[in-house]
Amino acid sequence: MTRPVRRTVRDLRRGNRAVLLRALYFGGPASRNELSATTGLSAATVSNMTGDLLGENVIVEAGQVDSDGGRPRVLLRVNPEFGFAVGVDVGETHVRVELFDLDMKERAKVEYALRTARHEVELVVRHILAGIDVVLAEGGVTTQQVLGVGVGVPGIVESGPDGLVQAKTFGWEGVPLKALLRQGTSLPLFVDNGAKTMGQAELWFGSGRGAGNAVIVFLGSGIGATLVTDGTTYRGAASAAGELGHVKVTIGGRTCRCGGRGCLEAYAGAEGILDRAGIRVDAADEEKALTGLLEQGSPVVDETIAYLGIGLANMIHLFDPERVVIGGWAGLILGRHRLDDIRAVVAENCLVHPLPSDAIVLGSLGPDAVALGAAALVVEDFLRDSGAARTPAVV
Repeated sequence: MTRPVRRTVRDLRRGNRAVLLRALYFGGPASRNELSATTGLSAATVSNMTGDLLGENVIVEAGQVDSDGGRPRVLLRVNPEFGFAVGVDVGETHVRVELFDLDMKERAKVEYALRTARHEVELVVRHILAGIDVVLAEGGVTTQQVLGVGVGVPGIVESGPDGLVQAKTFGWEGVPLKALLRQGTSLPLFVDNGAKTMGQAELWFGSGRGAGNAVIVFLGSGIGATLVTDGTTYRGAASAAGELGHVKVTIGGRTCRCGGRGCLEAYAGAEGILDRAGIRVDAADEEKALTGLLEQGSPVVDETIAYLGIGLANMIHLFDPERVVIGGWAGLILGRHRLDDIRAVVAENCLVHPLPSDAIVLGSLGPDAVALGAAALVVEDFLRDSGAARTPAVV
């Protein structure tokens, strides 16, 4: 039998701060009275906690609103410049590094090209570390102001201090990415699968916002997904949940990049689509080639829609989401041309009570969603830590 955890007064205060910060961060400017109503905290607790947060500059005043017969009420909000987050997108053809304030407004960005045959770990690490220096310099931000660095990468990311990455498409097996980055920076590091960071961004700021249960699909050269249950990402026992691309859609089918056969990714990932159409291009040219294939009305696209729709129907049967979001550069291209057809195939392959067609939507954050979601990992930690100040050492 598990012993009950004893909570101290300090734990309670920290929890109350976190509740208030989340309410302000996701709900926007609010008065103390409104915060008390939305959080369930007493007026005295809200007054004490907001006083502390104002004194630490974690939150700031954001104007006033008239009250019924009394003094105007002061609105409060999270200070967007209390700290900054760096988000990194490690993709097939690039390493993109972006700097965001706490409003998730981009302050600086740099991108380094990768050749598809060159995903050497050392090169990627050098690009990330160099990119951090560049965006901080361009954004006029010191390391002491940075709350952390989030990195989205392909493959499965194991939890733990080293951030081990298993990414077969990159030829990475057990790469300790977090440990390698730690040799070049003392900033707090957060590493996760890129499809999950995109999903985090869409859940917080994009088309998934407000959904308690959702499937957010990343469709690029490969396919991944974020599974949202009760408003949080479901990761599974080994942080490998959401590998939609490797769900089998046929027995003994095409060989996938993972080495398996019959995976959805081999049919509906951009690389698989183009390969089935007899088009051989470098990953950097896949977007242009896929757009051309759609404009030509190739029958391969119709087959792709069928495979994708069946894959999404399977996810709906398994997880019963209230919303399905299709993102990633290839997903957005397919969706802009054929969303109604995708919805129709899903409906044909669902049970009597399928997900309403208008609940299958496109992502709204565009190509920067992976980096934005990676930065959101940092913000999530900031909110969980109730806005505690960070003072990392200068490297």
